[in-house]
Amino acid sequence: MKFILSAFILAACAQNGPQAVPGPKPAAMGDTLRVMTYNIHHCNPPTKPGFIDVDAIAAVVRAQQPDVLALQEVDVRTQRSGNIDQAALLAQKTGMQVYFGKAIDHDGGEYGVAILSKYPLQNGRTVRLPETSNPAAEDRVVALADITFRNGKKLTIGSTHLDVSTPANRDEQVAALNRLADTLALPLVLSGDFNTTPSTPAFATLLEKYRPSCTDCGYTIPVINPKRVIDFVLATKKSGWVPVRTEVINEPYPSDHLAVVAEWIVK
Repeated sequence: MKFILSAFILAACAQNGPQAVPGPKPAAMGDTLRVMTYNIHHCNPPTKPGFIDVDAIAAVVRAQQPDVLALQEVDVRTQRSGNIDQAALLAQKTGMQVYFGKAIDHDGGEYGVAILSKYPLQNGRTVRLPETSNPAAEDRVVALADITFRNGKKLTIGSTHLDVSTPANRDEQVAALNRLADTLALPLVLSGDFNTTPSTPAFATLLEKYRPSCTDCGYTIPVINPKRVIDFVLATKKSGWVPVRTEVINEPYPSDHLAVVAEWIVK
């Protein structure tokens, strides 16, 4: 199945609600990888300013049973979150392995992205993304870790959160992610809050190297009456993976983003 950037596809991406991507039955082609991405707003429910509810985020994750999970806006030992390690706590509460990638120092601790996995994580590393167009903007990273999936299949998991304030920075960061797709030895599933919609040049650039899990992706923000989609699960085109289905999880309490779950056939 080829993805062709066209006015039809861009219009389709604007449709609201969870949508499934048709595809062959997983058993016919390979193992199915269940991927989740979630901007957790440092576990602060928007309706409760200052309140931290790690259990609410963990409950959403457990209900979906992902194989791997990309998190954004994660606090590790910050004062605003009560000096807890949210990445480690969420791993403990979901029974998963964890790798945290720091983007910035914040409020006495660290703030960034994380990868959680049912499978042991290897070679965890954090790659800084460029911001030369506006160096004063918040630093951005992509966290990467390798896993060995069922039947010995090896792949790389990525979690990222791109610049929200400077489109030129975001364009640089997308270009860096494309270079990453070319240089990694293993297939990469890259998930996160890209702070861009499917109608933008930045997203078109991503499509040069990555296949999205959906072309009719459901809206993810705001959580009440969502109007935009900026949270995606992508896989490198050279992986040959086939998207099976994508769903936006309608749980508006825990965060200011809705989570996304996507299933891929891993060849």
